[in-house]
Amino acid sequence: MTNRPPSEPESSQRTALGFDEFIAILIAFATIGAILFWSFSRKDSSWNLNGLLSTSPTPSVQPNQVLPSAAAKVEPNVVPNFNASPSPPPAAVVEPNTTSSPFDSTTPPVLGLPSVNVAPTQSSQAQSPVTSPGNVEPPIAASALPLVTPSAKKSTIPPPIAFNDVPNNFWSRRFIDVLSSRGILKGFPDYSFRPNQAVNRAEFAALLEKAFDQEVGKSATSYKDVPAKFWATPAISQALSAGFLKGYPNNTFKPQQKILRSQVLVALASGLNLKEPASPNQILNVYKDAKNIPQYATGKIAAATANGLVVNYPDPQVLAPNKEATRAEVAAMIHQALVHLGKLEEISSQNIVRSPRVSVRPTSPKKNPNSNFSSGNLVR
Repeated sequence: MTNRPPSEPESSQRTALGFDEFIAILIAFATIGAILFWSFSRKDSSWNLNGLLSTSPTPSVQPNQVLPSAAAKVEPNVVPNFNASPSPPPAAVVEPNTTSSPFDSTTPPVLGLPSVNVAPTQSSQAQSPVTSPGNVEPPIAASALPLVTPSAKKSTIPPPIAFNDVPNNFWSRRFIDVLSSRGILKGFPDYSFRPNQAVNRAEFAALLEKAFDQEVGKSATSYKDVPAKFWATPAISQALSAGFLKGYPNNTFKPQQKILRSQVLVALASGLNLKEPASPNQILNVYKDAKNIPQYATGKIAAATANGLVVNYPDPQVLAPNKEATRAEVAAMIHQALVHLGKLEEISSQNIVRSPRVSVRPTSPKKNPNSNFSSGNLVR
């Protein structure tokens, strides 16, 4: 036997798989298995490959996951909440087949309807929380609401005029403020009141007109020194018909004559129809200068004193009946007359004379009960 060279192995007709091909096949089967596992793990058993074939990626919704988007992703068969605010809804996700609501754990949800889990979002406007249909509270009956009755409109009194010559510590400041706030007193164009200026008869008649608002009589007496176009003619006629003032025997009124303090008190007592006391001198003894009171004025001044109309400054016991009345003094006495009629509240002042005896109130005072204090023209 001769040594022959080893023969070449015969090439096999079956070629074994290589390592790379084995790995590729393994990865392919693993991928297919993962897809099948993912598909069967979904609640929806139908084969829906639209999501796999879609070109735009769609994030999947996991249970109890809140999307960062401001809009909530709602699955089919979700009943919309009609009580939600028209503003953009807050972020929310749907939890299918949940058994409770985060807002009311004691109220069972409606079967077959998913509840909505709301995540709070920052918003400049107040938003209503989105609740599940099973947790919507019933509307409140109209009868359960408290009845609100509108309050009656209260009358407002404007602030007093800030006169530049009436300081806060002026003795008659409070009387002036009350009358100016009601339009009875008004000052001059330079915003002054001139409280120490004497008052003439025409100006006093104008003050009476605005303070008491008496009706003008049909038979008003005309005086030869009061022209028809005089600025105070209507006020003078009203003061005459109401019984506050009287003229002089020679058919004159003397509108420019300064009025005295005693004449102011007599006019107020006459117009208010105050009853004179039986013993006027007992009341007038409160004044140190009672002997200076004119005889014709004793009864009226005693009635005015008994009814709190007299205001004396600086000494309450000094009447000074023959002194010219100033604008501040007239304002204080008219204020007290309105207090007597119940039109104004009383002011606490040490300058008001308090009589030891009080006379009887008038039975029928000549006044208009519906007096309007806000009307009238400027006092000149």
